[in-house]
Amino acid sequence: MGTLIQAEELARRLDEPALRIFDCRFDLARPEAGRESYAAGHIPGATYADLNRDLSAPQTAKSGRHPLPAPEDFAARLRAFGVNRDSAVVAYDEGNGMYASRLWWMLRWLGFDAVSVLDGGLRRWTALGLPTHTLVRVHRPGDFLAQPRPAVAVDASQVLAESRSRESRLLDARAPERYRGEVEPIDTVAGHVPGAVNQPFAASLGADGRFLPREQLRALFARALDGVAPERTIAMCGSGVTACHLLLAMEHAGLEGARLYPGSWSEWSRDPARPVARGAAP
Repeated sequence: MGTLIQAEELARRLDEPALRIFDCRFDLARPEAGRESYAAGHIPGATYADLNRDLSAPQTAKSGRHPLPAPEDFAARLRAFGVNRDSAVVAYDEGNGMYASRLWWMLRWLGFDAVSVLDGGLRRWTALGLPTHTLVRVHRPGDFLAQPRPAVAVDASQVLAESRSRESRLLDARAPERYRGEVEPIDTVAGHVPGAVNQPFAASLGADGRFLPREQLRALFARALDGVAPERTIAMCGSGVTACHLLLAMEHAGLEGARLYPGSWSEWSRDPARPVARGAAP
């Protein structure tokens, strides 16, 4: 499987023993909504992965809203979910990949590359008339083995240093009005990291909620990177979730090596000593 998988292909492969499907639907405003939607109907064989409980560690006084769990803790969770070293994992959410991309990135963070995001999510799956059900399949514990890649994530000090370098690029995946600091519905401080370039994650999607073709994505990111190498690029957002969507889009476009700032704006803005910019980038 590649970075993305289409609904038609996944439907043909539902009976493969090695396949592990994860339903990542979530609502920041109502955290239980995703689990309730899963219980009401999901892709056959899917396991629910909760952003707060499964894909994040508890928030601390200094962390962002969705800090990464310790690698060994997340690996144990994956084994409990039945993920094996030879599994093929598919993650999906309601439609745009916003939450599924978090699981995609986290698996790659642990050195596991056999993971894809369902392009168009459950919305396209059901639009095609493909089956859903309410049965919860319980898998035997798996033998997943983490081989962490710590270099794919950066901390605030690295962001500060690279945001001041012309040879690096910091991409902010939030909506333009949040990036400019005109509104801030979640975090206590509005604005962005000085030097960051706004690249809303939704710009990587077509009107149907699927990712743009590779050629269009390459052109989109070429403008944002402005000659900076992908491996000198850092993606951030509000809490390290939609930034993973940018990284998935870049990977799908063949622009490999960009890194994630997991703490993102929710962590950055907690320290009053860190600089804040507002308005459009110069």
